[in-house]
Amino acid sequence: MDPLWIGALVAVATIVVLATGIPVAIGLGLVSVIFLWIFDGMSALSILAETMFSGLAEFSLVSIPMFIVMGAAVASSPAGKDLYEALDRWLNRVPGGLIISNIGACAVFAALSGSSPATCAAIGKMGIPEMRRRGFPDGLATGAIAAGGTLGILIPPSITMIVYGIATETSIGRLFLAGVFPGLLLMTLFMSWSLYTAWRQGYRFGNTGRTFSLKEKLEVLPRVLPFLIIIVGILYVLYGGVATPSEAAGVGAMFSLLLVAIIYRIWQPRRLWKIISDSMKESVMILMIIGTSVLFAYMMSSLFVTQSVANIIAEMNVNRWVLMAMINMFLLVAGFFLPPVAVILMVAPILQPIIEQAGFDPYWFAVVLTINMEIGLITPPVGLNLYVINGIVPDVSLPTILKGALPFMLCMVLGIILLSIFPQIATWLPTALMGSPL
Repeated sequence: MDPLWIGALVAVATIVVLATGIPVAIGLGLVSVIFLWIFDGMSALSILAETMFSGLAEFSLVSIPMFIVMGAAVASSPAGKDLYEALDRWLNRVPGGLIISNIGACAVFAALSGSSPATCAAIGKMGIPEMRRRGFPDGLATGAIAAGGTLGILIPPSITMIVYGIATETSIGRLFLAGVFPGLLLMTLFMSWSLYTAWRQGYRFGNTGRTFSLKEKLEVLPRVLPFLIIIVGILYVLYGGVATPSEAAGVGAMFSLLLVAIIYRIWQPRRLWKIISDSMKESVMILMIIGTSVLFAYMMSSLFVTQSVANIIAEMNVNRWVLMAMINMFLLVAGFFLPPVAVILMVAPILQPIIEQAGFDPYWFAVVLTINMEIGLITPPVGLNLYVINGIVPDVSLPTILKGALPFMLCMVLGIILLSIFPQIATWLPTALMGSPL
């Protein structure tokens, strides 16, 4: 059978299997085994274990569970509450400071925890009721938190960037740096839209909250600054060549556990075990997806699907920006149905040589891909952030939350356009700090 027809069958089968709600790792593994058995026979199944193991036998993968432990420690503590409180106190006199502090708190907490749903839950539980109490429209209050939570997969340290680096064999430290300014760009776009739409809908920015003294503003900083120092420290040791991503993640996890134990007195064995067990569950889930995605990629390559698709795309006589637009549309649709990690592991190794041949910077493309995955987090049917927000404020309907999140999706699209016009937004910082890639 023609490899392209096999590829079409694989795509349909994968969508059908994952649509049943089966875990992504099991679904990818099942599709891989069935197609290998049908087209290559039973003999092809003898290397399944070896193929999966080779995909997991990467020292850099150690950084994933370590960063997850770091995020779980932060998410299990009142760090989100303190971060929100600190920003609210310092921006209290700024017009629109409440909406700015909510999105800012989402950005920082998402970077610390690495979990978009955890960010929505931690910041949303405090920020959404307060914004609604002060008269912000329901759609804006919920949409801003849903969108703000997505920033964690772009602003370092990012699990998604680690997975991309492993899948494409690119520098994780350089990927982290490439996400800094685009993450700040999206945060600025989110804040700007929030202020504009609140004003347009008749909200009058006033100092409706209480006034905080300098002492009150300073007293919350000791509980927040240590966590911010961890982020800066991780970035420093990575781009400075002091440590590998795995080493930096291990140290970051250790300091995060120490901080929550010292600052919030979370030192009881039962509470510490919950952090470790939750981290273990999430780590196993991600590593299983990585293992089965390697098997999936092997199946696609063994049946010559990957090579055929790559050749067709490479031979298309179209402008490279038309090609990039097509790739973006594909990523956008894929993000509607699959989690970011699964999409990256399935398509990044195929797309990487194509975009490099077309003359695009691979680190710039990693940022563009990640923003597409962010859009998927607030888009049905798999838009997890929407359901988390709906669980926090069940009296606000899901269509209202989706309607409030839609403009933020357009902000992300605008971000991709700006990155296409000014790629230096993503490429300048890693080049300035780490030199030009080889």
